[in-house]
This record gives sequence, structure tokens and C-alpha cells, in this order.
Amino acid sequence: MQSKGAITFLAVLIALACIYQLSFTGVSSIIKNKADKYAEAAVAAEQQKPSFAEVSDLDKAYYLDSIRKERNRFYLDSMSAEKVYLGYTFKEVQEKEINLGLDLKGGMNVMLEVQLSDLVRALSNYNESPQFNQALALAKERETALGGSTDFITLFYEAWNEVAPDQRLAQIFGTIDLRDRINAQSTNDEVIAVIREQAESAVANSFNVLRNRIDRFGVTSPNIQRLGTSSRILVELPGVKEPERVRNLLQGTASLEFWTTYENSEVFRYLQEVNSIVKDYEGQKEGAEADSAPVVAETAPAAEGTASDDLVAELAQQEDSLSADELNYAKNNPFFYALNPSMYNGQLMPGPVIGISHYRDTAKINTWLSLPQVKAALPADLVPMWTVKASSQYPGGNYFELVAIKVNTRDGKAPLDGGVVSDARLSYNNMGGQPQVDMAMNAEGAQTWARLTADNIGKCIAIVLDGMVYSFPRVNAEITGGRSVIEGNFTIEEATDLANVLNSGKMPAPAHIVQEEVVGPTLGAQSIQQGFISFIVAFIILMIYMVVMYDFIPGMVANGALLLNLFFTMGIMASFQAALTMPGIAGIVLALGMAVDANVLIYERTKEELKKGLGTRQALSLGYSNAFSAIFDSNLTSIITGVILYVFGTGPIRGFATTLIIGICCSFFTAVFLTRLVYENRMAHDKWTKQTFSTKISRNFMANKNYGFMSSSKKSFSIFGVIVLVMIGSFFVRNLSKGIDFTGGRNYVVVLEKQVEPEEVKAALTPLFKGATVNALALGTDGKTIRISTNYKIESNSPAIDNEVENILYKGLHGANLVTQKSVEAFKNPDVRAGGSIVSSTKVGPAVAKDITHGAIISVIFALAAIFVYILIRFRNVAFSFGSTIALAIDATIVIGFFSLLWDIVPFSLEVDQTFIGAILTVIGYSINDKVVVFDRIRENLGLHKKMDLQDLFNKSLNETLARTINTSLSTLIVLLCIFCFGGESTRSFSFAMLLGVIFGTLSSIFIAAPLAYVILGRKIKNEPVAEAEVVEVK
Repeated sequence: MQSKGAITFLAVLIALACIYQLSFTGVSSIIKNKADKYAEAAVAAEQQKPSFAEVSDLDKAYYLDSIRKERNRFYLDSMSAEKVYLGYTFKEVQEKEINLGLDLKGGMNVMLEVQLSDLVRALSNYNESPQFNQALALAKERETALGGSTDFITLFYEAWNEVAPDQRLAQIFGTIDLRDRINAQSTNDEVIAVIREQAESAVANSFNVLRNRIDRFGVTSPNIQRLGTSSRILVELPGVKEPERVRNLLQGTASLEFWTTYENSEVFRYLQEVNSIVKDYEGQKEGAEADSAPVVAETAPAAEGTASDDLVAELAQQEDSLSADELNYAKNNPFFYALNPSMYNGQLMPGPVIGISHYRDTAKINTWLSLPQVKAALPADLVPMWTVKASSQYPGGNYFELVAIKVNTRDGKAPLDGGVVSDARLSYNNMGGQPQVDMAMNAEGAQTWARLTADNIGKCIAIVLDGMVYSFPRVNAEITGGRSVIEGNFTIEEATDLANVLNSGKMPAPAHIVQEEVVGPTLGAQSIQQGFISFIVAFIILMIYMVVMYDFIPGMVANGALLLNLFFTMGIMASFQAALTMPGIAGIVLALGMAVDANVLIYERTKEELKKGLGTRQALSLGYSNAFSAIFDSNLTSIITGVILYVFGTGPIRGFATTLIIGICCSFFTAVFLTRLVYENRMAHDKWTKQTFSTKISRNFMANKNYGFMSSSKKSFSIFGVIVLVMIGSFFVRNLSKGIDFTGGRNYVVVLEKQVEPEEVKAALTPLFKGATVNALALGTDGKTIRISTNYKIESNSPAIDNEVENILYKGLHGANLVTQKSVEAFKNPDVRAGGSIVSSTKVGPAVAKDITHGAIISVIFALAAIFVYILIRFRNVAFSFGSTIALAIDATIVIGFFSLLWDIVPFSLEVDQTFIGAILTVIGYSINDKVVVFDRIRENLGLHKKMDLQDLFNKSLNETLARTINTSLSTLIVLLCIFCFGGESTRSFSFAMLLGVIFGTLSSIFIAAPLAYVILGRKIKNEPVAEAEVVEVK
């Protein structure tokens, strides 16, 4: 083996990198465990207080849970900016740990779409031209029909050319706001280019607004990403339990405002009074707590050396490290200790900033500022607002500035809003090339802006979006004409963001939720447990299987490769910041099952060389060499399928594809290179030189068989033909149970108070969902978990409709005595299981459903085409390409057919959704492995036995690879059975599809692919059966 040193170095390098990446997850887990203990200690202390006895029994659990969450959050927030590992703060450590998907952690997944049709209408200044409105309506109709596969601007241009082929778009879009970009001579292509640029800016603005809103929502490790170049934005919020609040937050219109400000010197004397008020307020609180302290001490003496004591002491270290003077200042000036006054060398700083605070103190300051006595002490028109970004003047990026906004208008509204901004863009000044922002306003805005700037020369005007201050430039002179330059020592990124913020005020392109999924935290914890159990069971059985089939040392070497494969996979996932989902766990488990294939191939080829009388060292070397091409081809075809899954899939499918691709790459490296290093190292020391790679059980397994597969191919074709016809017939007669991914609608997983039949649930709800379809399906075996599906008002994007559907669910189930919750709010809380509750929900709009359907069909066709081309290039024979592709299509048809036959018979869901499409593509990727291995042996034998009869050669190749085919299929079936039995409801239909795919894929590799390739070569299969050879025992 060449390049041993390079491979060893690479393996060590990858291992160290994985240890480094995974260590962040370990450190984060330790700190989170400490937070849990600290919270539990706080709960225990609260239970000992006399006031706790006054809480009603019904409210105690909720009350304690709120304390637990608040204390947990407090501990984690207090650690957020602390350096905890290798110079990284806890917040940075969390960003580097392995992220859990929503199905494991609970939370909310939302896909929003920016409505570009509204933008186009607004850019035309709401032109009432009949041709324009007809083209707009036609474009919207086609967008819905195509499911978002073509961008709206292109569809509008095509519709305009059909409706008004001889008219200029400049007549429609030559508005005052766009006069600098579009004139009477502008061609239609030029106008569309401007509209497309505005649309791109609108989506970018929406993305920025959403990102900042989410940052303020307080979610740990949120994920927001734009989906390619489309107008759709994906938002993932782990741990969120208030979906209604999230819907309102994400779909609310951005509010851009220009406000006048107070100067710091005008406000400071009021802040001094606030400081005194807060001091008295905090003193009263401490006195009240001190009065109850002796009672707590008597009723619950603290045990010495408890974990809670250590944690409290740990949090108190900050106070312990302060000097006596600092502690005294903090006690006498609590407000100024939390909000540092904007001063330098004892002098008040100019400008509207009245203080600077660490972000963990901002909530406390907001609480103080909301006190009635504090509001009374401040000027009535003073409204403090925080800056959206941390101050660059302080290290660590954790300090934010508080700006004094002056609300002195009669109606309380800003003197100028973002609707007057016609354009804002990044530019550079002529002096030093510093980034700045050029802003232009319409005629109405220009007049107001001139008056506003004239009245505030020498003062600052704050630019505020959604209640957060983005900038507060100082006015140097009256600005007329509506054109302004905003300067402020910006970086390019900061200037670009400010320009986007200014543009967001003039872009009436709302973002509506088109797809949504909510998963309760309890369901997420259950998924983690089920995924972990399925993985452990599968791994143990695989290890035992390899030892039983190939003896202890070869089996354990292969098992060691599996462990390394798992270690490398998790480390690489951590480095890519990939989220681990339930389908992702299934992908890892399946990748382990497929990893066995490489070891089986190597060991089976080694056994063949041993039978020829070669020594172990030479046989093993040839085994690795001869198996390499088959391993490479089979792995690459699976990776091709994984890439297609990633490109065309969304959400959980991408998670599955990511882990599968990483797992396959790692298995190739560990099985082909690292195991060989181990063997060569041992044999160089004269160890392991007597290995036979077999046991008494496996020694004669499929040895020296010569079954007549080719001669019986006509029967095989007939049997498979009948099965395919039955499946196609079932598809037309019974169709498929399509999930909301393909039909659009809402899914709710509800845990009821008592066992019930799905028909009873459907009967209770159907009359209430007037004119809509309602379906109910039992999940699991407890009889209480029901998935309810409906397409009620699915075309509407209003959050009010989501609330209406949930209210109808509660009304119907409560009326049928299936839910005993006292309120719909409790019914919607996934943490309150007693009495029945919604534990997860999913929403898919019609446009997204059509897009998913289109993508699913394209992905399957693309996968078959890609594999056809690869086989053609690799084997340079179109017969092999057709044989494998037709066999794969048969495999997919049979799996789909079984879902059609059994969807209302088996006791688990066989709904066709995105996960099912992922299963079909995985079946294709896995099934091609068998076919590639067989064709690889046929190609090898064609070179070795040039004069051999072709039918005999095909038959010989099938028999030679039979042991490998069966061993690999059995090992994969073991893994899939573990996922099916222990992996939980979320992966059951996926694993069922894979089980069918492995079984029929193996059979089609033997009985369809090779015989079909032989027939396509133009050869006629001989009818006489081939005699079975005598079995010779190998010793």
C-alpha cells in the first residue's frame, strides 16, 4: 500500500479536528447541566417559602415551571459573555456545538414568502391600467400553478408581452419615485431590470428585518436563511412555545421612522432622580425578602456542600471579585451601575446616547424604566430606545447604547416615516473614500425633511426600525431637495445594512407564512430517546453480525472502522454547523449499514483469493485491490443520490442527505484505507497471518454455488411484471394517501385525554370545518395520539386563520369530551399534556405544495438520469445503463405500489410526503450498489474469460457476488428493522419504504438487472438450466 504516511497523517489530522469540534458540544452540555441544577435548586428553595403554600394546586406546576425556566435562562445569560473554553465565550461555544433539529429539540420552523406581486403593484404607484392589472393577475395565476418554480418578475414580463405586446412598461413604472431609473425612452427590458433589482432589494430587506426581529426574540441558536435566489425565507426557532406570537412577529409590517432626539445633557438630571427611585425600589424589595429569609432557613436548612450551593457561589463570584467601593457604588447607585452614563473624564458626552449597558442588564433596565414612579420622573415625551447593534467602542460586542427619543407630536407618531424614502444606497465620500449612505425622498418627504432638519441643526435625528435605533446622524444644515448623505464612520457592511433599513420603509412587499411546523419539546425529547435506542441496538447487532460472519479479529477491525466512521461523521457535522434531525439520525444509522458493504466486499474478495491457495497477506492485498472499483462506484452512485436529495429537498430531507453523504465519505476512508493500514501494520510484525475471514457458520455460506439465474430469467421477468402491474393498478384504483406536503393543508398531532378511534375524532370535527376535508389518523399504539389533517382556508396567510383552526379543534374535541382542558390556550400549550393538547403542528400552503410536488418528480427523474449517465461512462456499455435504470424504476414502482396497497391497512402512517420521496431516492441510491457490484464483476470476468460463453459468464458473475449481496442486504435489513421498531413514528414510514426497497432491490439486482442487460446486448437466453455445482467445504 502506497502513501501510508500521508494516510496516517490525514487520519490523525481529521481525528484531532473532530475532537476539537466535538469538544464544544461537551463544554456546552456541562454548562447547560449546571444551569439545570441551578434552576432546580431555585425551585426547591421556592417550594419552602410560606408564600408558595398560597398558590393553588392547579397552578403550582405551572408556577414552578416558570421559575425553573427563568432561573435556567438567568444562569445561561450570566455565562453568555464569559470565556469558558479556549478563549471562547459561552455564546460562541454554543454556536460551535452540534445543533439539534426542531424534531429533537422542539420549536418552530417557518417558511415565509415575500409577496412580489404586491411590490410590483406598489412600484407602479398602484396604476389602474386594465392591461397592467390583467398581466398581474395572469402572472399570479401562473405562479400558483407552477408552485414557485419560476420567479414572479419573469412571469409578469411574459404575461405583459401577451396582454400588451406593443406597449411600453415605462408608461406604468415611470413614477416620481423611479424617475431617476426609468424614463419615457426606457425599453421594457430596462424596466424589468429595474423591477428585478427592486425585488431583490425587497427580499434582502425582509431578510434583514426578520433577522433583527428574531435576534430580539431571545431564541437560542436560531437559524434564518434565504432559500437560493427565490423570494422564500426559512426561519427555524428552537425551543419556541408561543407560535401565535412568532406568527405575528414575523408577518408584521416593518415600521421605519425618523425621530428627533434629546441631548444627553438635557436628560442627565432626570436620570439622577431615576437612580434614587430605583435605589429605594430595590431597597424595599430586599427588605421584603429579608423578612421571609428566617422562615426559609427554619423550614429548609441547606445541606452543606450541595450542588446548588456551589452554583450560587459560582454566580456570586462576580460580586466577590468587586472591591468594597464598587459594591458600595452598586448598592447606592443601582441604575447607574447597570446603565453607565454617557460620560468621559467626568464630562457628559454630546449626542442623544444617555447610557451604555451590557446586554444582560438591558432587561433589568427596561423593567425599571417601565415603573410608574420612574415614568413620572422622566419628561412625558422622552422614550428611551436601544441601538440594534452593539457599540464598537467597547470590546466583546456585548454593550448597547440607550438613545433618548423625543416624541413631541400630537398623535404620538413619528414626524417622518419610511414611506417617503424613494432610494437609499451605499456610496463613498470624496475625501477618504469612507462608506456612507445616499438617501433620496419623494416630494412630500422632501418638504417635511427640510422642515425637520432646519429645526434640528446641531442635533441628531434617529433612524428607528421596529423600535430599535439603527443610526442617529447629526444634522449640520437644513437639507432641501430630499437628498441627504448619512455619515458615521461606517464599515461597508454597516452602510449596506443602513441602506437596506432605509429601503425597507418604502417596500410594501409583506412576507407571508406559506409553510409552518411546530414541535413540542416533549415530543422532541421522545424523538431523541427513540433515535438513540435505534442507533445503539443497530450498532450492537451489526458488530455481532460481523464477528459471526468473518471471525473475531476481522469482525472487530470492521467494527472499529464503524466506530471511527461514526466519530468522523459527528465531528465533520459539528464543523459544518449541520443540524442533527431525526431523519439525520436515520441517515447516520443507514450510512453505518452501508459502510458494512465495503468491509463485506473486501472480505469476500479476500476469501476468494484464499481459496486459490494464496497466503493471507497476499490474499488480503488482492482483496482490497479487487474490491476497490466496486466500492468506489457504489459509494459514488449513493453520493449522487444524496446530492440530488440535498438540492431538491428541504428541511428534514436535507438533514438526511447531509448525514448520508458525510457518512458515506467517512466509511470509504475508514474501510478502504484505515483498516488496510491496521492489517499491514499487524502483518509487518507477523501477526494475524492465519486469518481465514470465516467462521463455522459462514465458511460454506454460498460457497461454490452455480445457480441458473440467467436461464430462469423469463420466470423472473414474468413474476416482476405481474407485481408491477398489480402496483400500477392499485395506484390508479386506490391512489396514494397524500400528505399535506403535496396537497396543502394543516396537520395537528394531538394527545387526547382517553383512548379513541380516529373515526370518532373525524366525526366530531367534520361539521365544524364547513366545506373542508378533515382526516384523522392514529399514531403509535397508545390510542390517544391522533394526527388531524384539514385544508380549511389554507389559501389564507392570516395568523387569525391559524387561531381559528386551533379554536375549532378545541371546540370540537372538547365538545366530544376528548379534551378536558379549561381553555384553548392550555390546549395549545405542548407542555401541558394532562387534559389533552396539541404537541406539534404543520402547515403547507398550496403554492409550496405544488413546488414540493414538482421538485419531487424532478428529483426522482434526475436521479435515474444521473445514474444512467454515470453507469454509461463507467462501464461504457449502454446495456448496463438500461439494465440498471429499468431495474431501479421497477424498485421504485414496487415501493410506491405497496404504499398504495397498504396505506389504510397497516397500523402506522403510510402518508406520501417529502420524507417518502427521500426514501424513494435512498432506495435508488442503495439499490444501485448491488447492481454496480454485479456489473463490476461481469466487466472483470469479461477481461479474464474472453472465450467464455456470455450467458455462463453472466451467471458466473452473479454467483460469485451472491454471498456479498446477501450479507450486505442482511446487514442493512438489520439496521432498518432497528429503525423501524425503535426509531419512533417519525421514521417508521421511511424505514418501511427502505425495507421494501432493500428486499426488492436485492432481488432485482439478481433477477432483473443482469438478465435485462444481457437481453439488451442482443443475446438470446438459453432455456436449459445450469446444473448446480457440488459444494466443496473450505477448511
